[in-house]
Amino acid sequence: MVAVMLTVFTTIGVYGDESVTKAEGNRIRFSFADKEIIVLLIDNSAVRSLIAMLPLTLEFQDYAGSEKISYLTKKLDTSDTPAGYTPSSGDLMLYAPWGNLAFFYRDGGYAAGLVPLGKIVSGAASLGRLGGGVSVHVDKVQ
Repeated sequence: MVAVMLTVFTTIGVYGDESVTKAEGNRIRFSFADKEIIVLLIDNSAVRSLIAMLPLTLEFQDYAGSEKISYLTKKLDTSDTPAGYTPSSGDLMLYAPWGNLAFFYRDGGYAAGLVPLGKIVSGAASLGRLGGGVSVHVDKVQ
């Protein structure tokens, strides 16, 4: 319980009170090879678009030694999202120009087109196992 509350407060500090409050119950699960990553989502148009696409099966690959990426079949709505963002380790992002999801496992610099979607609240240690043709099932946590 303390870890969950700490995560919520940490996420509030990163994304702002309003976005976390609206999406407090919105969590998605990335399941693969007997592992799972749970992400607490924020509230924006891209997240709402992503939730509407669930469930999904994706494959991830390493990119630039700092993130794991997977391409979506449809573009997400970015009408109410920032023009860019500075990602931190544990962030789930959308890179809007390419239409891909990105899990950051290292802090990054500001990039135009990065849209925050949420923050990993459990399973971050499993990020290293994403990739190499492993199918990842993505669904909403009930």
